[in-house]
Parts: sequence; structure tokens; C-alpha cells
Amino acid sequence: MKKLLFILTICLLAAFQAVAQEGMWMLSQIGQLDLPGKGLKIPVEEIYTPGKPCLANAILQLGGGSASFVSPEGLVVTNHHVAYTALQRASSVNSDYLTNGFLAKERSEEISAPGYQALMMIGMRDVTGEILSSVKKINDPVERDKKINEKIAEMTEEVKKKSSDQEADVTAMYEGKQYIMHTYKVFKDIRIVYAPPRSIGNYGDEIDNWMWPRHTGDFSFMRIYVSPTGEATEYSAENVPYRPQVWLKVAQSDLDEGDFNFIIGYPGQTVRYRSSNSVDWNLHKSYPFSVSNFKDIIDISNELTKDDPAGKLKVASLMQGLENALKNYQGNIEGMTKTHFLDKKRAFEKEFLAWANSTPERKAKYGDILSREKAQYDIIAKTYDRDNVVSILQGILAGRLAGVANNIYGLSRELEKPEEERQPGLTEDALKEFGEGLQYTYNDYFEPLDRALLLRALKMAAALGGDQRLAGLEHIFTGAGMTPEQWVENAYTTTKMKDLEFARGLIGKPSAELEQLNDPFIGIAAAIYDVAEEINNTFRAFGANVTALRKDYIEALYEWKGSSLYPDASGTIRFTWGPVRGYKPADAVWYEPFTTLQGVVDKNSGEEPFNAPEKLVKLRQAEDFGSYADPDLNDVPVAFLNQCDITGGNSGSPVMNAKGEIIGIAFDGNWEAMTSDWQYDFALQRCIAVDFRYVLFVTDKFGNAGFLLREMGVN
Repeated sequence: MKKLLFILTICLLAAFQAVAQEGMWMLSQIGQLDLPGKGLKIPVEEIYTPGKPCLANAILQLGGGSASFVSPEGLVVTNHHVAYTALQRASSVNSDYLTNGFLAKERSEEISAPGYQALMMIGMRDVTGEILSSVKKINDPVERDKKINEKIAEMTEEVKKKSSDQEADVTAMYEGKQYIMHTYKVFKDIRIVYAPPRSIGNYGDEIDNWMWPRHTGDFSFMRIYVSPTGEATEYSAENVPYRPQVWLKVAQSDLDEGDFNFIIGYPGQTVRYRSSNSVDWNLHKSYPFSVSNFKDIIDISNELTKDDPAGKLKVASLMQGLENALKNYQGNIEGMTKTHFLDKKRAFEKEFLAWANSTPERKAKYGDILSREKAQYDIIAKTYDRDNVVSILQGILAGRLAGVANNIYGLSRELEKPEEERQPGLTEDALKEFGEGLQYTYNDYFEPLDRALLLRALKMAAALGGDQRLAGLEHIFTGAGMTPEQWVENAYTTTKMKDLEFARGLIGKPSAELEQLNDPFIGIAAAIYDVAEEINNTFRAFGANVTALRKDYIEALYEWKGSSLYPDASGTIRFTWGPVRGYKPADAVWYEPFTTLQGVVDKNSGEEPFNAPEKLVKLRQAEDFGSYADPDLNDVPVAFLNQCDITGGNSGSPVMNAKGEIIGIAFDGNWEAMTSDWQYDFALQRCIAVDFRYVLFVTDKFGNAGFLLREMGVN
């Protein structure tokens, strides 16, 4: 029985009735979930109805996470860590909004969130027929993938041509069995309204990250502005707050264990239908390399910024992202190892192959899927070390100047190809957007770290052996007449790439002209271009081939189990539900589903990351809770757990009750279920949300921003 339960839950082939709250469902699928029977008290149509006002209209994709409208004046709420980069970019040593928080007492004081956009879905349609009809005569997976991408670029470009503030994406579901086009209104004027200090919004920092019990007030308020005519435009003093058709009402009732919850948001990527080949690759190669790589960079950054507040502020966003990813990968390694996940995947596939090989027809169709996929992984394993080094040299983990130079040179070489050979979507608008976005890259430039990262990357390249060496860089290692340290010093002394406008002026120039500049960073980009192009071609072929095989695998699972499957998360809007519920992380241990303000005080040591503000502590000591205390807890609730199925990208998603009212903001998962991108564990997987009563309490009693509560209709 236990073996059967594992097969049904771990491999996600059970009908959804067995573990109903599992799944990040497309909005078009929620009618099959019997939500009224689970506790929903509003019609399903109020959650999502195409072409009509519904709760889904209040949900936004914002800053790599999610957010929601909570007032008729364009006020949105999201996580503090989603707003983190905006706060960092708006800060200086003298106005450190990350450390001290920010409050705009008047609309005129709201400050721009540099580089942020918010996407509101305004349309969703199945375009499978249009996509697949364009490739019906193409059998080669690589050529087929290229043609599909060209068709997608053509379709999405048409949307942009029709409206200046709309765009679209086309996403493959079930590895290409289905294609969905989502159309969005794109808001470009986002402003910061209120963010608590880091000692509330990031209380516990990396020590508590992914952990329960949790006491983090992970929230911030922002506002969306549009032109006086309602067009979503860039920042302008003439812009006015956007008036959404739908915004979330704030729940003003109690919340208890077992209560029905649901979430709508933009989860990033899950890989729940992947085979043991993918598990093996990530467990033994991808995750360990990333852990080692990120650890090194974080250590270098910490050393270089320990006595430099300005530098620490410059690198804050990058370090936050690396630290979060590092802990995620560490948790995946620990979770997969502890649960023998790879062995169990292989045991499941042994049963699958027995079924597949039981008839000649199925054997011909499915019998070699997994072995053919393994052969594709064997190809990319041959140059794994070299490919990782080249990947670092091409991006900001070798320093921002190296990353910018590589992008500029790569775009130039791409534009020089015949049009039919270029990557789809390389338009004048795309080049313009790249140039405009460089200001945010340069905003976070901290030269000591930049130098250290480039030197580290070059030393990694120098350590490559045999046929994996990068011949284009030998002039640095053997022919430059100087050590790598001296070469890096000379590069940063002589380059003009530190100048943002100079870099912008290079975009679109011929590669020969770029090479004649004799800039050291352009030189690195040119030196590794051919091998990088070889790697890109290899990975394009890998992606096309394994996607085709994974599509066949999913079709086989359908045929074998006949189950109802939700598609893997893909950065598109999704629905998930689950009750408020604690969990048992270990023998004789039970975690309650709520934490309280007293828990914040109990953790308070006065030192980061447990340095609760004195005012917050005094509010608890005086039991000055206002109307925000829970009647059962006799305290202000801080965070709660539910069984909603979420992943990265869901950060900032609203948690709603059975009436569709906002009761919390999702911000994390739990350590015991770190493999949740690979599997849903009914007993252990939990979503951690900041309780909206804590949001209101902090905003009102601590932040003195009660006017925001009145704007949200809170009495």
C-alpha cells in the first residue's frame, strides 16, 4: 500500500481527488476541482471568468514575484523581498530604505521603483492548433523547435503592435502537448508607498529562510500609475493612480486551522514530470556546482563589503538572490538524499518500462524513451566543466562589465547573421529595451566585487584541462606578460565600459568595429564567442530533443494511468488551494499553524538578523494590539501555514479565504519539503504566509500609516 501511495503521489499520477489540494492549476481548469465541496463560499466564476471582472484580474506579476490590488486607487501589496531590489535601487547610505523602511505620507512622496514592471493578465486562449499547424510537416526536433519559436515571436509581436501597453507570451504546457497565449497589460510606473524596516520585513534573514516557526513581516505596499487617459506608460509627474476593475477586500474575520484558503499567483518553474535522468543530473551535477559557486561569491562579497556600507547596499539585491538560491539547492540535495528520491524514481520507471514493454505496440512507441533521454544528458556531460565556466564568463557572476560586454558583442554577432538564422524576437524594440535596462545593471556596480569576480572566473578558466581549455583566453594566461591579477587591474584601468552611455552607444555596432576598440571586456566576449555559440547550439539541440521525449513520456503516463494532470508551473498565472494546517516535521514534534508577535519578541537578541525594533517590542509588552489580535491566540498573529501548492514566483501572492477576501501574503515554503518543485508531499509541504492581520498591525500601530488601511476599506 505504501509503495502504491508513493507512486500515486510522488510521481503525481493520481487523480486529483486523492490529494485535491495538490497542483498549480490553470485558471481554465478550476471548474473540475469541486471547490464548493471543499469549502469555497463564492461561485467559481467569481474567481475566473474570461472577459468578465473576476478576482484573477486583481492579481499581478511584479518584480519576479506576484502582487495584488487591494484598493480602488491602484494600491498593491506584495512581499518585502519582492520589493527589495526597488528599495535597494532607491536607497543611498544617507537614505537607506532597506534598513530603515520607507513611508510616503502623501501621494507626492511616493518614490519610483526603478526597473519594475507589473503585468495584469487580460486574456488567455489556447493556441495549440495555430502553433502545431505551423510545424506539422517538420519531424526534426531542433528544426521543429526553431519554427515554433519563430511562430511564437510572430504571434506575440502582433500583440505589441496593436497596443503600446500590452504584450503576450505563449507557453508550452505538458512539454508541448498544449500551448496557451496569455495577454497582459504592462504597467511601467510603479511607486513605493510603504515598506517596513528590514528588521521586520526580513526578520530572521537566512537563518530563518525556508524555516518554521517563522516571524517575518514580509510585506510592502506599492502603487501603480498610468497616464490620465489610462494608458500604462513610463513614469511621469502627470500620471495618476490606476483604477482597477477588481481589487481584493481585506478579511476582517477570524482565521482558524482547517479553514479553506486559496492562492492565485505566478509560480515560476516546477519539474514534477521529469525522469530519473533529470533528477540524477541535478542531484549530482547542477545543484552541487551551484552551491559551491554561490558560496564562493557570497564569501567574496561579504569580505569586500564588511566595512563598506555603500558597497553592501550596491550588492544587496544580488546577494539576497544568491543566498536564497543557495539555501534552496542545499535543501534539494538534502531532501533528495534523505528520501532516496532518485532510487524511488528509478523504481517507478522500472514499473513503467515493464508496462511499456508488455506489448509490441507500446514497446515501439515508449520502450526507449528514457534511454534516449539519457543519451542526450551524456552529450552535455562531456564538456560540463567548460560549459559552466563559459556560462559564468558570459554573465554578471564574472562581474557586471563582463556581462554587459558579452551581451553587446553577442547581439552584434547575432544581427550579422542572415535573418532566418537569428534568434526569434530580436527586434529594434528589444535592442531599445536592453539599452534602457542597462541603467539598473550599472546602478548595482561595485568595482571591488566586479574585479574579484572577473579574476575568479579567469582562474576557473585557467584551471580547465585537456580539450576543455578555452583557447581564446590563452593570451591572458600565457601571452599577456602579466599575472591574471595584473591583467584584471589593467582591464579595469583602461576600459571605457564603466561609462553607461559609452556602453549604450555600442549596442548594434558591427562586431569588427567593437573588436577594433581593443577593450579588454569586449576582447573576452570575442575570444569566447565561438565556443559559447557551440555550447548554445548544443543546448538548443538538447532542449529540443529532450522536450520531444518528455512530451512522449507524459503521453505514456496518460495512457498508463489515465489520470488528470495539471501542467508544471511555467511563470504563468495559476490557482492552488488548501486548508490552514500545521505539520509533523519529525517524530514526536508537531508544528502549530500560527506564529505570534510574542514569538518575535522571544527571538529578539538585539543583533541582526533578530533585531526587532524597540517600538515593536514595546507594543507587544503593552499588549497594544488594537483590533488585530486573534481571539484564540490572544496575540497578534504573524504568519500561518496552509497546504496550498506553491513555488518560487508565488512570493507576494495573495492568500484568500472562502469568500475571496485577502487573509495573507505567501512568501515561503518549508525546509522539510524543499523538493517540492519535484514532488508534492501531502504530509509535509506547506506554504508560509504573513498573516494580513500582522500586515495591518505593523502598518497602523508601528508604521503610523493608518490612512492606507482606510484606503483599503478597513474599519
